[in-house]
Amino acid sequence: MPVPTLTSILKRILKQPTAPFHEYHVRDEIEAVLEDCPHVKIKRDGFDNLIVTYKNGKRKSRNAWVLGAHMDHPGFVRQPDLEDDWTFLGGMKPEIVEAGVEAGLRKIKGSIGTWKFPVKIADGQLHAAACDDLVGCSIILSVIWDLASLDVETTFHAVFTRAEEVGFLGAWHVGQKWPFADDAVFVSVETSRPVNGAQIGGGPVVRVGDRLSVFDHAGVDALMRTATDQGIRVQRGLLDAGACEASAIQACGRRAAGVSVLLGNYHNTTDEHEVAPEWVALEDVKSTVALLKALVATRDAGKIVRPMEERVAVRMRDYADFIKAAKKHF
Repeated sequence: MPVPTLTSILKRILKQPTAPFHEYHVRDEIEAVLEDCPHVKIKRDGFDNLIVTYKNGKRKSRNAWVLGAHMDHPGFVRQPDLEDDWTFLGGMKPEIVEAGVEAGLRKIKGSIGTWKFPVKIADGQLHAAACDDLVGCSIILSVIWDLASLDVETTFHAVFTRAEEVGFLGAWHVGQKWPFADDAVFVSVETSRPVNGAQIGGGPVVRVGDRLSVFDHAGVDALMRTATDQGIRVQRGLLDAGACEASAIQACGRRAAGVSVLLGNYHNTTDEHEVAPEWVALEDVKSTVALLKALVATRDAGKIVRPMEERVAVRMRDYADFIKAAKKHF
């Protein structure tokens, strides 16, 4: 069985038109990519998010990791029951949207309108109409296929969500229904605007938080330790120019962290306020795949998300005599 490459997955997913509430082309392609993948089960939840489980081997797993990416991107959708009326959904300034339409950059397919830019991979960069967050979807698919092709024994989950661009609606459904272990950690796999010194080409960013939340400290620590152990170049930082699905999951009382591939022309907008393709550095994408593969394939996945608990417990044992001797002074 041929194993799809990262490049082939990127091309298949990023060429699909998508917009909030109209993610079906991306969803269908994700299901097609995973159709013959060993050790994988797919289902749809009540909001039509895709829930994927990779399970290989008899080794018990604590199901510590849930990788997540959203299937929509800001775009045009037909007004319900109004055939010729279009609404732009997602974060983009109206005047820039209007200028793009006037310039003939809108492309219509069925009930979806996208920007008319092809998928292009050249000179170490990936350009497309919608890197956000179809690159994240592609990264997760590559992680799944790479581990399956190596017959790696582990268990983890992935969710591909809907309607992120209009307020995390799909992620909120996942967080409220939460079909995973209570102590599982959600990892948002996003593309994000570079801020606070983060640089495109410098490796993926392990996010300590976003505009809305500070993320689970143990999850962040596990990502950083995995990167160090594997020699993977990453950046650690606060990307607070926007928010990601980790905040929605965390608001539902679940643990969450995030990894971001830095994005040029965020939401198809250049520094000159013109409509343009989004783009990412291909090496950042490859490094994110490597990081997440190492993370979910770790045999001690159930332990790695509790480094602080373990360290304090060890110190309490090591210093038990000192604690006892000093107690008379209190």
